[in-house]
Amino acid sequence: MTHYSRSELSPPELDAEVPDWNNCYDPTLVNCFTPQENPKLHDSNVSLNTVFEKLLEHYGPQDWWPGDSPLEIMIGAVLTQNTSWKNVEKAIANLKEASLMHLERLHKTKVEELAEIIRPSGYYRLKAKRLSNLVDYAMTRYDGDLEWMFSHDVTSLREELVAINGIGPETADSILLYAGNKETFVVDTYTARILKRHGWIEWEADYHQIQDHFVSQVPAEVEHYNEFHALIVRTGNEFCRKTPKCDGCPLECYLPAGGILEPE
Repeated sequence: MTHYSRSELSPPELDAEVPDWNNCYDPTLVNCFTPQENPKLHDSNVSLNTVFEKLLEHYGPQDWWPGDSPLEIMIGAVLTQNTSWKNVEKAIANLKEASLMHLERLHKTKVEELAEIIRPSGYYRLKAKRLSNLVDYAMTRYDGDLEWMFSHDVTSLREELVAINGIGPETADSILLYAGNKETFVVDTYTARILKRHGWIEWEADYHQIQDHFVSQVPAEVEHYNEFHALIVRTGNEFCRKTPKCDGCPLECYLPAGGILEPE
């Protein structure tokens, strides 16, 4: 399995849990059209399925997400906020060494003790509270039975997850897709950045609008959502950073005339 750093691959959610997508762009970049100036913003005929095939051809299968169990993936989804996957792996290794890769044991662990164990993940006190909230939810609502938990429909389960303090839409969807094998597409900063820079979606589009844009075009299959998200993250990590590196990007051929789009 290929492991990539999720901090490099997928910028974490902010404390407010709703990313400010437009802050991901550098308006000082030159030779860029604004959305109003670019004639291709609303008439692009490039489908997301074409984008997927292009990325898959370029990178090959990504085999995401690393994790030995649904619980480990859930923990990783919380710990990966604002840090690299290497740091998450260190924190998870600490949890395993402390025999805490178990819901009931985690539930009995004090937040202060948990914070020290996951210290390598950064923002460890905040993450300990968030992880504790998630564990408490799984224990009290589902008696620690993740199979029972993930047997519920994706809509109601997602509503429950985002109601947990510290669990935003990206974390919730990561848990649903990768731990629960639910048909939900994960939107991260790279997803928004790539779509907006190519003129494939409006600048003011929020998380749910971007997610709906994908769901309306691509096959509603867990494996497909998983692979597409991983490919986007790989592209964002290597090319579509805050300061873009368009030369050699597999999506360079789809850029609007005049180069990438940036907000005014």
